[in-house]
Amino acid sequence: MTPIIVLGIFGVIAEASSGASAGAYLLATVAMLFTAASYAKMSVHFPVAGSSYTYVRKALDSRLGFLVGWTILLDYLFLPLVIWLIGAAYLTHQFPAVPTWVWIVAFIVVTTALNIIGLKVADKANFVLMAMQFLVLTLFVVFSVTFMVSHHGGSSLASMNPFVGTGGFSAIASGAAIAAYSFLGFDAVSTLTEDTKDPKRNIPRAIMLVSLIGGGVFVVVAYALTLVQPGSSFENSDSLAADTAKTIGGSLFAALFIAGLIVGQFASGLAAQASVSRLLYAMGRDGVLPKGFFGRLSARFMTPVFNIVLCGVIGFGALFLDVATSTSFINFGAFVAFTLVNVSVIGYFMRHRDERLNPVRYVVLPAIGAVVDVYLLTKLGSAALTLGSIWLSIGIVYLLVLTRGLRVSPPEMTIEE
Repeated sequence: MTPIIVLGIFGVIAEASSGASAGAYLLATVAMLFTAASYAKMSVHFPVAGSSYTYVRKALDSRLGFLVGWTILLDYLFLPLVIWLIGAAYLTHQFPAVPTWVWIVAFIVVTTALNIIGLKVADKANFVLMAMQFLVLTLFVVFSVTFMVSHHGGSSLASMNPFVGTGGFSAIASGAAIAAYSFLGFDAVSTLTEDTKDPKRNIPRAIMLVSLIGGGVFVVVAYALTLVQPGSSFENSDSLAADTAKTIGGSLFAALFIAGLIVGQFASGLAAQASVSRLLYAMGRDGVLPKGFFGRLSARFMTPVFNIVLCGVIGFGALFLDVATSTSFINFGAFVAFTLVNVSVIGYFMRHRDERLNPVRYVVLPAIGAVVDVYLLTKLGSAALTLGSIWLSIGIVYLLVLTRGLRVSPPEMTIEE
C-alpha cells in the first residue's frame, strides 16, 4: 500500500469514473472497510501468518484456500509489471524522446539483476521513501488549493463534481474497481500476528486504521487533483499527475514529483519482484509447484534465480498493456480473495454458533462486504475479467490434478502476503 500511487493512477481513474475520482476512492474505501473488518475478525481467530489464504483454508475449505492462494499468486506475478509500467509512463512523459519500451526494459533488467545478487532496500531507506511520499502528497494538496483560490476564488474549493462526475454511479463504480489497486497490501499487517504483542487486540485495530487513514488520504488527494484537472478524457491519462504538478507548482515541483514517484516505483518494483520470487520458491519447496524449477536457490547468491528471471520475463507483458488493463487484472485476484475472506467470516460463524457471536458483525457486515466486492469485480474491464477467469480456470484444473480429482487435500502453501 504505497500512498503516492494515488497520483500514479489518477488519470486512469478519472477517465474510468467520468471525472469522479474522489467518489471512486470514497466507494473503494467503503468497500475496503467492510473487507478490512473481516480481516480484523479473522486475525483474532487465526493469529498466524498467511492472511486471506489461511483464513479461507481454516474457516471454509482447504481447496477454496488453495484457489485463494492461486489468485494471490496472480497479484504477486503481475504487480511488478504494473509498477514498472507506471514508472515508465511517467519517465516517458518527462523524456518524450525516449520510447516507453526502453524504460520498461531498463526497469526489468536493472531490478532483475539486483534481485539476483540479493540487494534489498534497508528499513531506514523505506522510512525515508515513505516520508518523501507523504511530503509530495501534502504539497500536491496545498498547491492545488492555492491554485484554485488564486485562479477561481475560495468558493471553488467546495464542489461535488469530484464525487459525482458526469457518468453516474456505474462510472464511479468502474473507477472504484481500479482505485482498489491503491489499497493492495492493507492486509499485510495481519501477517505480523506472530511477532506482535497482544495481536488479538492490536492487529485488528491496525488493519482498520491502515484502511481508514489510507482511504482518507486517497480521497483528499483525488478531490484536490480533480478540482485542478476536471474532466474525463485526457491525452496522457497514464501520466496526468505530472501535468497537474507542473500546473500547480511549476517545473521544479514537477521534477520533484517525478523523482519521488520514480524512486518509489523502483523500490516497490524491487521489493515486489523479490517477494514473488520467494513465494514461488516456497511453493516449490512445499510441493505446490515443481520443485526442480521453483524450489531451488542459487549456490552463489542464495536467491531463487529461476523465479526472479521468470518474473522479469512476465514483466515484458508491460510492452503490450496499459495501466488501466494491468491494474484491473491484478484487482481481479484481489477481489476474489477479498470476497472469500468475507465469506470465511460467515463460515466461521456457522461453525461456531456455540460461541454466541454477534450475527450482525459475523454475518450481515461480511455479507455486505462480499456483495460489494463482487459488484466491483464485475466493473473491471472485459479484458481483465477474461484474463482473470482464464487464470482461475487454470488454477481449478491444477487443483484437480494435485488433489487427484479432489480426493485428497491440496498441499499447504507457505504464503505471507
